[in-house]
Amino acid sequence: MTTILTSKIGVSKGVPRLWLEGRVCQRAGLVIGSKYRIRHQAEEGRLELIPVTESAGAASTCRVSKRVRKGIERPLMEIRTALLSTVFSGMEKVRVAIRKSRIVITALQIEIKIRERVRRLKLKLAAKEKLNVVSLFHGGGVLDKALHAGLLAAGVASVIQLGVEMEPEYLESSLRNNAELWADHSVAACSDIRDLDLAELAGEQADVIWAGVPCTGASIAGVAKNGLEFAEAHAEVGSLFVDYLEAVRLFNPAVTLIENVPGYQKSASMAVIRSKLESYGYQLFEEVLDGNEFGVLEGRSRLVLVAISRGVETDFSFENLGPTVVKPAVLGEVLEDVPEASPMWKSYDYLVSKEERDRAAGKGFARTMVTPDSMRIPTVTKTYAKAQSTGIFVVHPVNPTLSRLLTPAEHARVKGIPLEMIAGLSVTVAHEVLGQSVVYPLFESLGREIGLAVNVDGRDSRTAAQLRSGLAVRTQPSTPIEVAAADIAASSTGDGGMYQQQLFDIEAA
Repeated sequence: MTTILTSKIGVSKGVPRLWLEGRVCQRAGLVIGSKYRIRHQAEEGRLELIPVTESAGAASTCRVSKRVRKGIERPLMEIRTALLSTVFSGMEKVRVAIRKSRIVITALQIEIKIRERVRRLKLKLAAKEKLNVVSLFHGGGVLDKALHAGLLAAGVASVIQLGVEMEPEYLESSLRNNAELWADHSVAACSDIRDLDLAELAGEQADVIWAGVPCTGASIAGVAKNGLEFAEAHAEVGSLFVDYLEAVRLFNPAVTLIENVPGYQKSASMAVIRSKLESYGYQLFEEVLDGNEFGVLEGRSRLVLVAISRGVETDFSFENLGPTVVKPAVLGEVLEDVPEASPMWKSYDYLVSKEERDRAAGKGFARTMVTPDSMRIPTVTKTYAKAQSTGIFVVHPVNPTLSRLLTPAEHARVKGIPLEMIAGLSVTVAHEVLGQSVVYPLFESLGREIGLAVNVDGRDSRTAAQLRSGLAVRTQPSTPIEVAAADIAASSTGDGGMYQQQLFDIEAA
């Protein structure tokens, strides 16, 4: 019979060792008192132990001894050799196969994958090549653009290898407005991720994976609206974390990042994600971050998990994050000049009546009324264009019975998102793209830190110190709001429908 063991490499008196013991070894053919010669098979990257006689010499050999417990003898074998650290450098565990008294020691598959992704990352960083990115649940590309800009500031370029987004308008917007993220060899998949054969698309391994796992089932509003007992019960998005983990397994990135609502931190999904990423050989860094602390007015908190492969020298820390833009002092700095007589100002009588009914019923639903003097606003959501009872409204400067919604340009500004990202979108779609995205400067800062932290040997020390000082900030985008708003208000009239249920730019590269 064949016996396969996983054994941890230890150290005894300064020499690496493996410890094999027990009935399973005896059944595999290890005989107490037998002697083995250690042979290094360099081409195969393994060690083989072959039974030898006493006359064969004692060089590079080890013997099967015994341990007696409760009167029962069991074989015990200590394999002590420097070859363990030479052949399996940086590895914690190895695979030991025993058949017909022959012992073969090889690397675990996960250790091989760790070695490969670390080697690939180091070579690309040294050659200043672009890192290949897999972007899951891409949306309009806000998360990707922010991380891309942050990496670039740290001296690390990147390009999307595969981008997956099921909404045609969102993906088309990213392809049009985020040209720097894409290349001729990029694959843009307009599809539900569950309908894709990720194994087929993973012909070339990626260096990083970004994923804004949909939060519909985990957010407070999502749980209440859908009557869910737990996030995983959501029919449409509850299982998507499984597809994310499968992508990590297949594409074998050196770095991966996921973000979600703070409530996701205590979900079963997150517990599984942590467990699997650790089993895949990643170091985990996790924190809940408030966008309001990163140079924007919106108080949008997000759970962030950064996973960096074991074997990558890193000094990553959330403590190194800081604003990348100068925060507007008040909301008025990002508001457009909307005339007092504009039809944008409305009474919203139906919302006023609903608020009164909710208050009488003891419900906590109410609009958030803001003014140009407001220094912080709550989260602006994906469905903002619907003018809902829990929405955010700007109070009329003269008539307090009137109010209006933020324009898409204003919505982008309170999140620190570049206005060009929503150019060509209708008002509704622009709010959808923005409302389900992230605070741009927060993830730009994360991109900076990741770029610096995985390139400890190759980064410029002065640049690293400056980016981590909290002083490397810029003013908000200088694009005139009026011009950008005009672009945003224009709906796309191209062949948007052609993108549905197909892949973009599929190439074999």
